[in-house]
Parts: sequence; C-alpha cells; structure tokens
Amino acid sequence: MEQVNNYSIEKFDKEVLREYDIRGIVGQNINENTAYTIGRAFGYNVKSKLSSNTIVTGCDGRLTSPLLHKALCYGLKDSGAKVINIGMGPTPMTYFAHYLLKADAAVMVTGSHNPSEYNGFKMVFNKHSFFSEDIQNLQKLIEDDVLDLKQGEIIKTDIIQDYINRNLLNINLKKKLKIAWDPGNGAMGVVIQAITKKLNNSENIIINEEVDGNFPNHHPDPTVPKNMKQLIQCVINNNCDIGLAFDGDGDRLGVVDNLGNLVWADQYMLLLCKEISNLYDNPKIIMDVKCSKVFFDEAKKMGCEPVMSRTGHSPIKEKMKELKSPLSGEMSGHVCYGDDFYGYDDAMYVGLRLLRILSNENMPISELISAYPMTYSTPETRFDVDETKKFAIIEEVKDRIKKTDQIIIDIDGVRVENENGWFLMRASNTQNQLTCRAESTTKDGLHTLVKIIEDQLSLSGVNYKFTI
Repeated sequence: MEQVNNYSIEKFDKEVLREYDIRGIVGQNINENTAYTIGRAFGYNVKSKLSSNTIVTGCDGRLTSPLLHKALCYGLKDSGAKVINIGMGPTPMTYFAHYLLKADAAVMVTGSHNPSEYNGFKMVFNKHSFFSEDIQNLQKLIEDDVLDLKQGEIIKTDIIQDYINRNLLNINLKKKLKIAWDPGNGAMGVVIQAITKKLNNSENIIINEEVDGNFPNHHPDPTVPKNMKQLIQCVINNNCDIGLAFDGDGDRLGVVDNLGNLVWADQYMLLLCKEISNLYDNPKIIMDVKCSKVFFDEAKKMGCEPVMSRTGHSPIKEKMKELKSPLSGEMSGHVCYGDDFYGYDDAMYVGLRLLRILSNENMPISELISAYPMTYSTPETRFDVDETKKFAIIEEVKDRIKKTDQIIIDIDGVRVENENGWFLMRASNTQNQLTCRAESTTKDGLHTLVKIIEDQLSLSGVNYKFTI
C-alpha cells in the first residue's frame, strides 16, 4: 500500500459513500487516510474531466475537522491539484469561494448536523453538485489503481471579508429589527459577529457564538424542536422580532417568530415565495416531498408554479439549474436562491433575505404566517433503523398502501394523500434513519394519519410511537 506524507490510500467502507456526501464516524469508518484518499480520488476525477485542476477546501468547527482537512489537502495536492485552503468557516463560504476564486471544484470537511463523533465531506464539481453515482465511482478509481502520484501545491487564502460583503450586498433593512441569532456553536460563528455589525437598522443578540465542536449547549440541528428552546427563550426574554438558528455547517436555517413559535421551512418559504412572485413571471419554485400541501396551494395563488421534488439539497440544486428556478427549499431548512445569488444553500443569505422582507412589512412575522391556512402536523420526525433495511421498509409500506384507495406520490419514499390530509415516509440518504411527517386540517385527522404510519411501521417490524 502506497504511503505518502504518513498517509495511505485505502478503500472506503461502502457505508460512508452516501447519496449527497461522504460521511461516517471518525475512528470507525472515517479517518485521515479516508480524507487523503478522497483527495487523491476526487483530484484525479477533476483533472480527468477538465484541463485545469484548482480545488477549494474548507472545514467546519468539529474537533476532528482540522486533521481530516489537512489530510484532504495533501491528498488533493498529491493528485496534482492546486489546492486553495480557505480554512474554517461555514459550508456556504466554501461554495462561495468556488465561484469567487473561479476554481474547478470544492470540498468541504463537515459533519453537518450529525452527532459530534461524525464527520464527512461535501463536494462540488464545476459549479454542479457532486453526488449519487459520482460519489460511488470514487471507489472504482481506487480499485482500478489509477491514482498516480503527482506534484501539486497548497495555498492558504482568507476570503472571510469577501464572503461577508457578498452576503450583505443588496441587503438593506427599511426599519429597525431586533434579531436573536443562534449559530449553535457551529461554523457560522466564524462570521456572524462581523455580519451583524455591518447589518443596518438592526439590534442583534447572539447566543452560542463560540465555535465548539463539543456542541456544549445543544445539538446544531434546527429542525429538532428541543434544539430551539434556547433561541425561543432568547426571543421572548428580549422582545425580539425574530430568531434565526443555523445547523453545524451553516447551510440550514431555523426560524422563531416574535411570539416564540417555531416557523418551519415550508412556512417561511411562503414569505420568500411572495417576494419572488413579484420579481418573476410565473416562477418555478421547487420544494421537497416533506413540505406542506398548504405551501403548494398558496404558491399557486401567488402566481408561482410550485414543483414537488425528491428530498436532497444536491438533486434540488441540479433541478434549479434545469428549470431556471429562482428559489427552492426543503423541509430540513436547506433553501437555495438563484435570484441575485448562486443557487446554493446559504442559511445566512436566506436569513438576510427574510429580514429584508420583514423590514418592508407593517406587521410582525407571526401575523404574516397566520394569514395562511392553519394545519395540524408532526415535525419532521426521524428515528433510527437498521441501515440495511431502511429502503426495504419503505418498499414494503408502498406495496401495502397500493392495495388501498389512497393517493400515492412516490418520487421519494411514499407520500400518501387521503380524506384526512397527507403523510410521508422515506428513508434518509445520509443516516440510518426513516423520516416521517403527517399533516391534517384537524387534530383528529392528524391522529388518524399518525396511527396509519405507526401501524405500517409495525407491520415491517419497527415499533415507534409518535408524540403529538
């Protein structure tokens, strides 16, 4: 086995090659050799398809990220790449560097919203998502023994100020807003102080700002209600107009309204959608299968053309390019702007756009949201199952439900519509989990839908009880 700079090329544990990224548990199926090998294989892939080979890298604030990032950079260098290391920051800053520095590709070392023992790698190639078969094919490059040792270079570059300036470009608050921010001790903490200081007409309260890979205050996943408790309390105690939360690598946004209520992505997307409807003629707005039927109905009323997509920020970004969509999102808080932006998911930019919209309104966000039909729903509920069985369980459920008279949408998992509302069951592409959600116009209807989900899970050997 070849060893260079104390690193070796190793085959990947197939479980870490996920749909949208490479991700696993450090010390178990991810290590420095994994990072080095990704560098060698991804660098080879870029060079084989393009004449040049300039690759941007960055990393989040996890405890294991610096060593993995260093190994990645060496692997890329040894593939012959010119490596531009931008250091620690949120994932969207690495995406931005890809454009700013006119690089051929980018790799971000991040565990995103996973528990602290996880880490991983998100990749972009030539301004397109690098996912699915592209990721699986990296294993074949190792097996084919084509990763020749070449001489590249590593350059360190600081683009933080460029990132801050670009995000604030065209953001002007027409009236003063009091804002609570929670980066959750994640990578957005690197830039949040500088951004809020430059944000006009704003009073800002920041909690959990220090980047700390131990995540001492709460886990950095704003889709889980318990992780939002601190921000909710901060909004209420300080009479804030809004609270904004970020996941560990800053590409997903959580929102709390002025009354301390959680505002889910398919709700705040309606506010973003309304602005877009005034800027474009019949714009196509993409949302994933986990989103409320209310979103699709209300977006149509605004003069937009809502498009239901399978879940996943990578395929959604590619769908945006195909449809020339100015805005897309998913229930998990990945929101992408094509309008006046680059079409990738930057939670800070999305938050700033939302603030700009609020500053033009004469009512608080709670009233803006309450103008839309009220429903009863579960949050996006995720629970662990055997990794090897998660897709089979969904297929079993689909086969059983096909024998009923309910409407099935199966572009991603199984979304079922009946007289009570709708529910979704799908297998996660990034974790050993199933994701479920249900929504109804009545409490009784929601209980009926949840009972159907629980019964279907039980028939496939999974015992899970929802709390609603």
